[in-house]
Amino acid sequence: MRVAALEPLTDHAEGPGPATGPAVDALTVGRRIRHHRRARGLTLAELGARVGAAQSQLSQVENGRREPRLSLLSAVAAALEVELADLLDPAPPPSRRAALEIELDRAQRSPLARELGLPTARAGRTLPMDALESLVALHSEIARRHDAANATPEEARRANTQIRFLMRAVDNHLPEVEELAEDVVRAAGYRVGALTHRTVTRIADDLGFSLLHVEDLPHSTRTVTDLANGRIYLPPASIPGGHGLRSLALQAIAHRVLGHERPQSYADFLRQRLEINYFAAACLMPRTASVEFLSAAKADKDLAVEDFRDAFGVTHEAAAHRLTNLLTAELGIPVHFLRVGDDGALHRGYENDGVPFVQDATGAIEGQPVCRRWTARTVFDVTNRTTENYQYTDTPAGTFWCSSQTGSTPEGGFSITVGVPYAHAKWFRGRDTRVRTRSSCPDPACCRRPPADLAALWAGRSWPSARLHAQVLAPLPAGTFPGVDDHEVYAFLAAHAPAGPAPGTAPAS
Repeated sequence: MRVAALEPLTDHAEGPGPATGPAVDALTVGRRIRHHRRARGLTLAELGARVGAAQSQLSQVENGRREPRLSLLSAVAAALEVELADLLDPAPPPSRRAALEIELDRAQRSPLARELGLPTARAGRTLPMDALESLVALHSEIARRHDAANATPEEARRANTQIRFLMRAVDNHLPEVEELAEDVVRAAGYRVGALTHRTVTRIADDLGFSLLHVEDLPHSTRTVTDLANGRIYLPPASIPGGHGLRSLALQAIAHRVLGHERPQSYADFLRQRLEINYFAAACLMPRTASVEFLSAAKADKDLAVEDFRDAFGVTHEAAAHRLTNLLTAELGIPVHFLRVGDDGALHRGYENDGVPFVQDATGAIEGQPVCRRWTARTVFDVTNRTTENYQYTDTPAGTFWCSSQTGSTPEGGFSITVGVPYAHAKWFRGRDTRVRTRSSCPDPACCRRPPADLAALWAGRSWPSARLHAQVLAPLPAGTFPGVDDHEVYAFLAAHAPAGPAPGTAPAS
């Protein structure tokens, strides 16, 4: 399934087709001509004599280096006694060898092959099939290793920033996924309220999968799907908050429902991750039921993250992030969202209301410090953290009202914040708060530089030892899927398969 807002992240075929239509691939057309010519025992010279074209011209056409005119294609089709549509069919090539020849030709023309200075092998009739298979496999592995080597934190940040900009342009709303999720949960019997574990099991059953909880999932995975035996393996216990297992199962299911294939780049991997997270959230908090609930709360001027959370039985973070999908698109309220660590670093952020996030030179916001005067940071100083905390903050971009709640993980504390511009605070519970601060961030003088008196006292008289974040230096396992150890995954599947190893692929997430 294609999601329109994320199309710029999807790899497209190289270049336009010939004059007969943009969906036609010149190389595939050429190989179809070669296939039918050889099937009739004709040489290029003999075919050229029949259609009134030079042998060199037909050779370029067959090799995809020249786009044939419609008149020439019609003449070739007549000479080969095939329908013109057979030559223009965008379906896969007519034979395994033709498909391999096309794949090898494209690989050898790629920028990577040129950059590496690889010699070109001609896929003529004398090239044995096993040699052709080997060459294609070698080029594919070279490309895979190149992509894996480039899956650096810098590339991930660039891809993540591009996704954030694309999602901001559509108000973090993907109507195609919303509609699909609604159809899936309705078909499984959902009507209102929290999505039950039983309903999630029905969704899996409808798609031909059973859900199994195991103790020995590979450490680099969250779930593993056995396509050959129709099994989705999940951890044995729910993530705190009650929605963990449902969300993980729905994310695994989403790969199938959305028609995902093996990611071809880090951006493709992140796009898929965004889509499965969105699908899971849209199932746990379906659009129709969510909009009805939120619209009623808006009418009462009593919107609250905690009420939305409790109504659908999800975590505070899941409810807060789901609001970014719905508030603007369905209720006309611009919004921002932050997940901030107790060290002040931004883990996740979204905004379409103009709140001024600190950015690096590439536009990335992840890992950047959040202003010490924003609710997302001041909430850590609040004694009572059992309920949401509210605050107005005056910034260079205007005044924003925010609601924050804290949580904790084994790695440390964090806060979840949802905020809106001052004019829209009237729809929310907590709008009457008297807590108000002023921030001039992203100006470093606001809170990132130490006060002058402290700097004068301690500059040059201290030597702190920084805590190294090990994950910055740790490379991702270079498996079929970014960050996943293939050896562990395949050994796990072999151990759990009902009748020993079965053929098929097993995506992990």
